[in-house]
Amino acid sequence: MKPLTLYGCPGSGSAAVEMALQQAGLAFESVRAASWEPGPGLDALRAINPLGQIPTLVLEDGSVLSESAAILMHLGLQHPASGLLPAAANERAQALRGLVYIAANCYAAISVSDYPERWTRATSQSARQAVRQAARAQLHRAWELFADQFPARPCLSGAQPGALDFLAVVVSKWSGSRAHLRQARPDFFALLLRLEQHPAVAPVCQAHWP
Repeated sequence: MKPLTLYGCPGSGSAAVEMALQQAGLAFESVRAASWEPGPGLDALRAINPLGQIPTLVLEDGSVLSESAAILMHLGLQHPASGLLPAAANERAQALRGLVYIAANCYAAISVSDYPERWTRATSQSARQAVRQAARAQLHRAWELFADQFPARPCLSGAQPGALDFLAVVVSKWSGSRAHLRQARPDFFALLLRLEQHPAVAPVCQAHWP
């Protein structure tokens, strides 16, 4: 069996998976790769994931997992004692819902905001900027609704941070979301800051966002 291998780079969604792997007590190797960094890391990543997505996790049997939410769900289900997912079925269902919510709504809007040229045939900078602004407005609204629907208990995953906390902390760092939440949902903004100080979160955050 090969060791787990995580493809990612600083400041990316791979941070959430690093938190999860560490909480589950799993050893892994890191390969620096990103679609915006040509080189051997990206070449190796595209050989197993043609979209060049990060994070991508190669499991011990050589199978490949992409999509942050799917990776976190897999780790939580495979290692129930880790606390990545709640033990109670009803609470676990909501955590799974939250992971998919962030992937489907927040991550998706960030992709449009970061790469508006992929989502419009317009070539003018003003038209692309309009797409970016619309995507960010949708993203910020999605975070408002998330804050309203997923209360802390005292963490999103329950008594201790879990997969949902890790993904929320990381994805909320992008596209002006934190600045918006500071004004629109100050309690949720304060929760994100508290989570960043937790021992399960702080070391990875400091490594990715020094």
